[in-house]
Order: sequence, then structure tokens, then C-alpha cells
Amino acid sequence: MIEDKNPQRTSIAQLGEFGLIDHLTKNFEITQPSTLKGIGDDAAVLDFKDKKVVVSTDLLIEGVHFDLAYVPLKHLGYKSVVVNVSDICAMNAKPTQITVSIAVSNRFPLEALEELYEGIERAAQEYKIDVIGGDTTSSQKGLIISITAFGEADENEIVYRNGAKQTDLLVVTGDIGAAYMGLQVLEREKQVFQVNPNSQPDLDAYTYLIERQLKPEARKDVRTLLHALEIKPTSMIDISDGLSSEIMHLCKQSGVGCNLYEDKLPIDPQFISTCEEFNIDSTTVAINGGEDYELLFTIAMEDFDKIKGNPNFSIIGHMTQESEGIHLVTRANTRIPLKARGWDAISE
Repeated sequence: MIEDKNPQRTSIAQLGEFGLIDHLTKNFEITQPSTLKGIGDDAAVLDFKDKKVVVSTDLLIEGVHFDLAYVPLKHLGYKSVVVNVSDICAMNAKPTQITVSIAVSNRFPLEALEELYEGIERAAQEYKIDVIGGDTTSSQKGLIISITAFGEADENEIVYRNGAKQTDLLVVTGDIGAAYMGLQVLEREKQVFQVNPNSQPDLDAYTYLIERQLKPEARKDVRTLLHALEIKPTSMIDISDGLSSEIMHLCKQSGVGCNLYEDKLPIDPQFISTCEEFNIDSTTVAINGGEDYELLFTIAMEDFDKIKGNPNFSIIGHMTQESEGIHLVTRANTRIPLKARGWDAISE
């Protein structure tokens, strides 16, 4: 990669706050009928008519949630939108708008923020959502991104975490664990680079894992897929903190237990080979990894025939009486109590 040794650096102070907002948001277009007024006034105006509105917000902090040593700003902008859109998808709702607020230190020139917003704009186009406002302010050190996402759904479409019933099947989309292993590869290469700044990493063997970490996608398609199958989940959550911890959320909110089957976990071949290379147990990573942004949901047993064999979904377990507890059933048919060892932003 040929690096420009003298990149253009425009001080943010030259524009002032309103000039900066105008500059960064000039390319955002309004496409949603529910957006009456976006950026440019004291507040945005939305009209959802007879739909219910779902709202979610996330904070991403440099040094806690991302490391700019290996996260390109464009990818960071994209991912920061995705993590919020994923929460809307986890309510079985359609994402429609976001607000974007950033706090930024003077070590970031205007060109860096342009890259960040280019990623945000790409994600807004991909997910067909409007950017309708936000705020910019200064930070003593580092970059902080706060995004609030809005979505819409009919009242009877919305799925909560507390609706799972005993005997419901536990289903997950896509595959799990890859994002965590992508992070391990990037962290390893960062350490190599710190020792030898001239080394260029060869990441060809890890492309899928790194993409899952740096440019994840929210499962906006699942709502449509389930609707076509005439399935409404009884409960749903997105996998941001690790499968085990999300299962425990569903069980706690729904008042049920769960049996999760190790041999049913959907994992990618590249993920398995990288776990072997790092000498890490693939099941441990798959159930605790986090940041997969897949959807985990429960369905009534009678919907089994509608979903079995569908390549988008894996049935990985079933719910039980609360008194039975939450267990991983291993390949050797041993029941191990499931513990949440996933990502905890407060303690780490």
C-alpha cells in the first residue's frame, strides 16, 4: 500500500461547528416518506402515521470499542451505523432514520472526518435510512460516536425479548464467532507491527473473519424472510455481546430455561482453522465471541417444518422450563451450565 506522506490536513477549527456540520452532511439525501424534515432546523420532524416507532442508541468510544491502529475510519463509520440498525432489526422492525453525534479531538483533521462520514453515508444508502440530525463537539482525547436509530413496524409485528415459551425452538441466522477471531488476527498483526513497523501483514487467509469484524452487516433481510415463511418469532435479540449472554437475556426476560447444542452451532471453516492456529477452542469462541450482529430468536415448535433446511437459519436448541436451567449440550452429550463470558463494556 503506497501511503501519502504529506496528506492534506485541514483544521476543523477553520470551519466552525455549523460549517463543519454543513460540510459533513451535505451529501445526505432524504428517501423515507416518514422524514418530513431532516438536517437544517432545530429538530427533525418525523411522521409515522399509524406505525409504532422503535428507537435505539449506541455509544462507540475510541480505546474501548475500536482501535484506530487497524480500523479504517470509513469502516468505522459504516460499522457504527450497522450496530444501531441491527438493534432495530432485532425488534422485527424496519430501520428508517438515524442521528449521528461525534466528539472529536484536534488531532483529527477535516479529511479524517470526511472519511468517517463517507462510511456513514455508504451505510445509510445500503440500509435505505435517512440521516436526520446530530451534533458535533470537541473531545479532550480520542473519538466518540453516538448514533440513535429509529424504525417502524405495525404493532403486531414487533418482537420483544420476553416472549419465548417452553418447547420453543432456538434459531440463529448466519454463522457465529468469526468477528471475534477477526479481532484476534488484527490485534496480533498490530503487535507484530509495533515490534517491526516495516512488516506488511499477509491477511489473505483471514479475509472473511476480518470483514466480519471491520465491516459487519445488520440482518435487515430477516424480517422479509420470516414474513415470507409466515413465521413470527416469539422472542428476538441481536448477537452483539456473544451468543451465551444473549441466550441468557432471552431466558431471563421470558422466564424459561434452554438447551443449546454444541453440534448445531453454525461456524465457518475459516473460523475453525484460525481457532486451531491460535490454539483456542472453537466452541468457546463461538458462544462467547460477540459482535456478530446476527439475530437470535425463538419460534413455536409448530413452525419447525417452515424453517427446517432453510440455509439462512440454524436451529441450535430449544427452550425448557425455567427450573431446568440454561445448558450447553456437548457433542459427548454432557450438559454444562451456560455462563455468559461475552463482552461486557462496563467491566473490561
